[in-house]
Amino acid sequence: MRAPEFWAHDTLPGRLLSPLGEAYGLAGRLRRRLARPARAAVPVICVGNLVAGGAGKTPVAMALAAQLSARGRRPHLLTRGYGGRLPGPLRVDPARHDAAAVGDEALLLAEVAPTWCARDRVAGAKAAVAAGADLLIMDDGLQSPWLHHDLALLVVDGGFGFGNQRLLPAGPLREPLAAGFARATAIVQLGDDEVGLDRLLPHRLPRLHARLGAGPDALDLRDRRVVAFAGIGRPQKFFRRLADAGALLLARHSFADHHRYRRREVQALLAEAAAKDALCVTTAKDRVRLPADLRSSITILPVTVSWRDPAALAEVLDRLPNG
Repeated sequence: MRAPEFWAHDTLPGRLLSPLGEAYGLAGRLRRRLARPARAAVPVICVGNLVAGGAGKTPVAMALAAQLSARGRRPHLLTRGYGGRLPGPLRVDPARHDAAAVGDEALLLAEVAPTWCARDRVAGAKAAVAAGADLLIMDDGLQSPWLHHDLALLVVDGGFGFGNQRLLPAGPLREPLAAGFARATAIVQLGDDEVGLDRLLPHRLPRLHARLGAGPDALDLRDRRVVAFAGIGRPQKFFRRLADAGALLLARHSFADHHRYRRREVQALLAEAAAKDALCVTTAKDRVRLPADLRSSITILPVTVSWRDPAALAEVLDRLPNG
């Protein structure tokens, strides 16, 4: 889905839908109250957020997997496989699985560490442990009450924050702010605070500042003519990243998050780029949803997470049990 514009501001549509948001929040509270979370045989880190889509959870989960692998741990990643048809639990194999099978995020996660796709997170955790994991990193799942987590990192986009601070469908919130903060171990703030997060985030929680930037393998786009497209939670973040890299953005095309590209759509984008003597550029997450034979014609802007204070991150990760 594409996020409604009114989610970003406190306007009439959000106010009119607020009763539905309250009902949504009540259902979530009842589910968490009735659930009995299972404990995995190894420590679990949850990388979650409080809004629907686009906060940056997946890059953070990938960065944590790399960080913990460098410490000698054997992290496995666990995802629900949003957008995929296979319920799992199954170990993601990019050579056999595509986005239609396991979702786009699962394929990205599998690039950095063993990744399990499972709608039943408890079953996925058991499968990962049986395969040798000594640590689990859940991409999303802060609102899921079924699997106990030892650390919960709450990812917040500094450019969007919590939007109009209303619950779905009146706003982007998956649950009330106070409830989410109560289960968080630390905040991961991606990018500068452009929306007054200091007024909202509890001071008791450590705040880890990070930034998404072009990966080391990214093509130098300075002064390059670009036709850009993205089907992610907030495409404007991608377009801004291209502009910050010095690209000359001739066109910007936004699609719904997890959009499954049709061949004719991609061919039209490539034709537009050719007519404008430009590169056709998208995200790594979009790439796995493109027709396989057209992917080599599209330039990808990979992103990596850089931490302002790696020692602060290490201090949070030091809270993990040894397994």
